[in-house]
Amino acid sequence: MAKAPAKTAPDKAKGQARDKTPGESAGFLGRGWSFPPRFDPAKGEITMVEREADIRESLRILFLTRKGERVMHPNYGCALHDLVFEPMNSQTAAAIDQTIRQAILFYEPRIDVLSVDVQTQNFLEGRLSIQLDYRIRATNTRQNVVFPFYIHEGTLLSGTPADPGTPAR
Repeated sequence: MAKAPAKTAPDKAKGQARDKTPGESAGFLGRGWSFPPRFDPAKGEITMVEREADIRESLRILFLTRKGERVMHPNYGCALHDLVFEPMNSQTAAAIDQTIRQAILFYEPRIDVLSVDVQTQNFLEGRLSIQLDYRIRATNTRQNVVFPFYIHEGTLLSGTPADPGTPAR
């Protein structure tokens, strides 16, 4: 007896059918705007991300959003910015770990956190890296992502500012 072909689901963006992979749950994994928003000039459309990429971008948005920043969702976000000027020690690393776990628990139901590793090798240079290992619930696949956070202002990337008394070249 021949196997039945895989079911197809309409691709909403193009109105075409596409093959479903076993265990696929695209509805649960999601689809949304890329972040930062990007546009495809050839199609005249916003660039969309879906599945694992949507989760990664959702995590980035969650970690970079300060609590109170979203008017209609004042509790949404992560309190990482509150820890920027804390001394870099094991207590601050534990606070970062807890802050990330709590934000994911409340605002990212698609994943389970496996580990949070705060990497402090470059903290004297103003950089802190956070490696997040997680499992996607719908597919039971493991993913990881590293989020760099910078203390120094982005406009002064090297050296020191010019002396105000020095003429411009």
